[in-house]
Amino acid sequence: MLFANELVPATLIRRYKRFLADVELADGTQLTVHVANPGAMTGLQQPGARVWLSKSPSKTRKLPYSWELIEADFGEGPELIGVNTGHPNTIVAEALAANAIPELSGYATIRREVKYGQNSRIDFLLEHPQRPPCYLEVKNVHLMRRPGLAEFPDSVTARGAKHLDELATIAKGGGRAAMLFVIQMGSARAFTLARDIDPAYGRAFDRARDAGVEALAYRCALRQHEIVLAGPVPIQR
Repeated sequence: MLFANELVPATLIRRYKRFLADVELADGTQLTVHVANPGAMTGLQQPGARVWLSKSPSKTRKLPYSWELIEADFGEGPELIGVNTGHPNTIVAEALAANAIPELSGYATIRREVKYGQNSRIDFLLEHPQRPPCYLEVKNVHLMRRPGLAEFPDSVTARGAKHLDELATIAKGGGRAAMLFVIQMGSARAFTLARDIDPAYGRAFDRARDAGVEALAYRCALRQHEIVLAGPVPIQR
């Protein structure tokens, strides 16, 4: 996924009200920017951190800048972390189109945001005339409390647990269902659930796996102009 325009560097002043942050540009100008992330962003809100912003071409948008990347150090040196939870679906769409996820390759059609379950929409529905459909849910990951170990979720997510139970229903009915955790951190070497943060999500994950739902975790490679899937990492239960 290429950013549409060159990102603007800034310094983080504070994040607040979940979707807002104040930053300072290199020339001293202070801005309020949009934060496309409803989570806790643990370890990613340190005042003084270096961040990068995108600017919307819209003339009517109230907050033209969005926070995209932050430079953080989880114990192995500074690295770029993606904080925009809207990007993983775009990253995955490009990877699916390029057959860059071997576990999910070989489907004839790829549809997005298809209705299923109890008033839900699946991120991707992969279909082929000679194979069962694959219902694919994508989750963004940017929590790391131990070097190299990415975790999800970073806050309680009842919606996420609901999605897992709906995927379990698909798997029990003979369809293929998969959960793909997209880790917007290049240093991740493994992935696990943050069961202490959301025990209910952990239980839903276990129910889904027992029902036949597949789980995949892929880390990303991040640069100031693009984010792409870099490869799978093992999942620790």
